[in-house]
Amino acid sequence: MAAPTSDLQVVQTYQKSGLGFLNNLNCGIATANKKFKNFQNETANLGDTVLFDRPSRFLTQNSLAVTFKGVNQLKQELTVDKEFAVPFSFSNQDYLFNAEPYLSEFNDAAVAELGASVEAALWDNTVLTNTYRTYYSGITANKIDSITSFTELASSLTNYRNFGSPNGSVKYYMPDTATPEIIGSGLNQFVTGRNEDMANSWELGKFSRSDFYQSNMLPVHTAGTIGDDGETMTVVSINAAGNQLTLNGVTASTATLKTGDIIEFNDSVAGQPNMRFLTYIGHRASDQKVQVRIAGDAISDGTGQIVVDIFPSLVSDATLPEANINNAVAAGMELKCLPSHRAGLIVGGDALYLAMPSLPDQSPFATSKDSDPETGVSMRVTKGTKFAENEMGIVLDCIAGFSLVDDYAMRVAFPI
Repeated sequence: MAAPTSDLQVVQTYQKSGLGFLNNLNCGIATANKKFKNFQNETANLGDTVLFDRPSRFLTQNSLAVTFKGVNQLKQELTVDKEFAVPFSFSNQDYLFNAEPYLSEFNDAAVAELGASVEAALWDNTVLTNTYRTYYSGITANKIDSITSFTELASSLTNYRNFGSPNGSVKYYMPDTATPEIIGSGLNQFVTGRNEDMANSWELGKFSRSDFYQSNMLPVHTAGTIGDDGETMTVVSINAAGNQLTLNGVTASTATLKTGDIIEFNDSVAGQPNMRFLTYIGHRASDQKVQVRIAGDAISDGTGQIVVDIFPSLVSDATLPEANINNAVAAGMELKCLPSHRAGLIVGGDALYLAMPSLPDQSPFATSKDSDPETGVSMRVTKGTKFAENEMGIVLDCIAGFSLVDDYAMRVAFPI
């Protein structure tokens, strides 16, 4: 005899899985200089900007009978002008019957999202906007070549220090996807202690007086058409201030250079000397090619000519402390622009700054302010309700400012 059939109710439950969050590698927040984290508390500092000093520059006079010169105090700005918030809300019923047991998980997920947003903004507002010297392994078919060996890492660090660098270790930030091939090449070398550490952690760690960090948040710079097409530009003139170049030789009538593009003076141009940076201190010709960052979008005028603002200003007058190139820029010199790339960073002297002032209490709403140990983000958490609107809300928010001292930094170009 067949068993009787029953009409049973199926109740679905929503169980905690224990899954971890897909966290990003927020090494920038963790390692940035936070000296001015709460600069609003400094005596007499008003407003959202703090100025801090950079070392002054001087020139040596080769005589005991001297000519006195003035001193130019150099400064750098850090402005807290970025806002971040992750809000979420529930009805009273949803909170009571569904959300309350999961509030900790919701908060953790919101913190992870907030931290990733701050990390991305840190890189976007420093690496692409405050670097001009750039290391790249090579360019093949208008594409940046990969960095695949410890030899290339050593070369990039040597180039960084050849211009002049602060004492002590430097920080090297590179894409996480570039690390395995470099480590693989290193494991083929007979360096027992280093290789054992790398094989156990599969991380670069320390090398050549540098601390290496991996990130999956480093920015991509999209070059203008001149860089991605591999065109050669010829100097027509430079203005008296040394911060604007007029170039020609561009073929497309709509050819462009983009803010953040890196252009570099070519070697071995007929009738022209090779352009080199002077060392920052001592003013001797270094082995570093002269490179500048494009400081504003520019487009060809349709005749093959393009006018661009550049950083830094190029100064060849050897009587000035700010002199930075070994020859005057002259008509006929040639330049090329780096193609699109992912931008890593080498920085010394703790010259990458992050400020995250504590936001005020939002009484009468429940407010908490703290730093998250996982992401390093200083944030405010506020919980409250809309009166008589059946909505309970939670907001995680923060403000931040970033600064990177250009002369202490070097961009490292990786392929995309």
